[in-house]
Amino acid sequence: VQLQASGGGSVQPGGSLRLSCVASGSMFSIPDMGWYRQAPGKQRELVATISSGGSTNFGDSVKGRFTISRDNAKSTVYLQMSSLKPEDTAVYYCMVVVMKGGYEYDYWGQGTQVTVSS
Repeated sequence: VQLQASGGGSVQPGGSLRLSCVASGSMFSIPDMGWYRQAPGKQRELVATISSGGSTNFGDSVKGRFTISRDNAKSTVYLQMSSLKPEDTAVYYCMVVVMKGGYEYDYWGQGTQVTVSS
């Protein structure tokens, strides 16, 4: 399974960015898709996840500012980030949970940099 993320970049505080991540390869189903982030000197933290049924979960620091969605037909997950703050600066990693042969496997993308700065 390969993950290809796009949409990172630099933005001013208060701005918006949209991240996308496409999963490809041998997959029976994708129960969960989501995003995590890691800032320099900090542990990787949850940003948001979404199940195949549309149930979502958000990290406390992004609630009310970020939304997550997915297109199951395209095996793609999106993260719409609004009202961005400097503390949102991090490398954002796409993650999927894939069902294969009756087992669940986690896959991670390479990461895309998001920088929020004036």
